[in-house]
Amino acid sequence: MKNNRQVVLVSGSIVFDRIMNFPGYFKDHILPDKVHILNVSFSLYRIQESFGGTAGNIAYNLSLLKQPAKVLGLIGDDFTKYASWLKKHKVDISKVKKVKGEPTASAYIMTDKSDNQITGFYPGPLDAKYCQVVRNIKNIALAIVSPDFKLRMLEYVKIYKELGVPYIFDPGQQITSFTVPELRRVIKGAKVLIGNDYEIELILRKLKLKLKSLEKMVEILIITKGVKGSAIYSDNKKIRIPSAKVINVTDPTGAGDAYRAGLIKGLLANYPLAKVGRLASLTGAYAVEKQGTQVHTFNLKEFNQRYKKNFK
Repeated sequence: MKNNRQVVLVSGSIVFDRIMNFPGYFKDHILPDKVHILNVSFSLYRIQESFGGTAGNIAYNLSLLKQPAKVLGLIGDDFTKYASWLKKHKVDISKVKKVKGEPTASAYIMTDKSDNQITGFYPGPLDAKYCQVVRNIKNIALAIVSPDFKLRMLEYVKIYKELGVPYIFDPGQQITSFTVPELRRVIKGAKVLIGNDYEIELILRKLKLKLKSLEKMVEILIITKGVKGSAIYSDNKKIRIPSAKVINVTDPTGAGDAYRAGLIKGLLANYPLAKVGRLASLTGAYAVEKQGTQVHTFNLKEFNQRYKKNFK
């Protein structure tokens, strides 16, 4: 793709992840025959707050790859610590809007000894008119629409189509919230549609399509498959991308967002898709090796050496 326009826009959720560990098993405290009157309390031995959300994670990884990015999203009064973190890593949050009297989106994730989870999610401010801020941004090279409040995702795509901005559509866990006409509309015309194998299968079933038909709706279709790597479909060709070797699997959370950052970096550099996919795969590997979504780090010299070692 032509890279004479330099601004990358990253929209999606901006979230405080609050991970809570329960030292027992949920099953020992939930009576199957009484779930209709469920009333339980769990004593927790640890709570860990970390910075997350699709937009925050993607932008953080782009900063490691030395690719400037402008984050779009809404936050609350409690965003100070997170803002300082992003600024420290040279992430542009000048267009992020603070809504007074509202807390930032938060995920409360309680995990037991079997890695079962109970999650409560507060989505944060739900303003969709905010998306018009895009119209005042010049020189946009590429945008990614990652999981967020559905109405904002729809509005971003509408504006990008009007302005002729190439966009990556990454619906993730929001697939089920779209109607069939909405989903068809936002996918058709995207430069890239990306999802894991489960998410793409969900799209195919919802739209009642075969994979070949979905391929024709976008310029590039990417299906990620965890340790099995990923597949890139473009111009009636399938490119198999191997997974990068992981030193130690610690936490897969956030690996998908890291992959997307590598994808953006590779597309803007005009690399062949086989190289774009490998770059994305390696970026994701770094995220897997640390507990948390914005904990891993690397420099470009180290990254390039590891790339050569992984992919010869």
